[in-house]
Amino acid sequence: MSGVEGRVALVTGASQGIGRACALVLAEAGAKVAVCARNQEKLEHLAGEINGKGGEAAAFKMDVSSEEEIKAGVKAAIARFGKIDILVNNAGVTRDQLVMRMKRADWDSVLQTNLTSAYLCIQQVTSSMLKQRWGRIINITSVFGQMGQAGQANYAASKAGLIGLTMAVARELGSRNITCNAVAPGFIETPMTDVLGDEFKQNAAKQIPLGRVGSPADVASAVAFLASDEASYITGHVLNVNGGMLMG
Repeated sequence: MSGVEGRVALVTGASQGIGRACALVLAEAGAKVAVCARNQEKLEHLAGEINGKGGEAAAFKMDVSSEEEIKAGVKAAIARFGKIDILVNNAGVTRDQLVMRMKRADWDSVLQTNLTSAYLCIQQVTSSMLKQRWGRIINITSVFGQMGQAGQANYAASKAGLIGLTMAVARELGSRNITCNAVAPGFIETPMTDVLGDEFKQNAAKQIPLGRVGSPADVASAVAFLASDEASYITGHVLNVNGGMLMG
């Protein structure tokens, strides 16, 4: 894909699901990939898979709820690859509960992991992108950040916040040829959704015009497009990957 080959991408939450798919697709397109997450074993396996296919990847243990680990991880990735061209803020958690019963700790945990970490990662890679006057920042938000979801006030708020962050950063950095966009997945088959029952998944599919839940590869393809030269005139945009679950 034009503009991706030879670039360096950093992907958070890369050990599984959407993050893992993003790392694989970007590597297949020719990018060098810094894969980051808490699970070192899974990261090493992913990096080995990419390297085994002729790509180039390195694993960096990073708990994005920790500002210190984000700073150390990004610094180590830049030391390894020399720069960061593409940032994919994918790491996320859920702590579901009705708002009247939600514990403050669960609210804080989700906002810290899903939203504050994205701001911190953007802050850490911006200098590298400014130096080369080229950059792609892609935040993984959610359809529930656009339409809300009962029992997920913390998650929906964090993902809606990512959309606002995306637009603000797009305005700040656009003059330096750095784009910032968001991808909003709908119902995607990932380890996060595996815990839901079959009946719930079947009912969810009925609400999707395309009649199926999505795959991590569906989301990764959108991320790869936004990272490419083909998307050079797109910034501050939210690309919906939801099978028609939310339109407009």
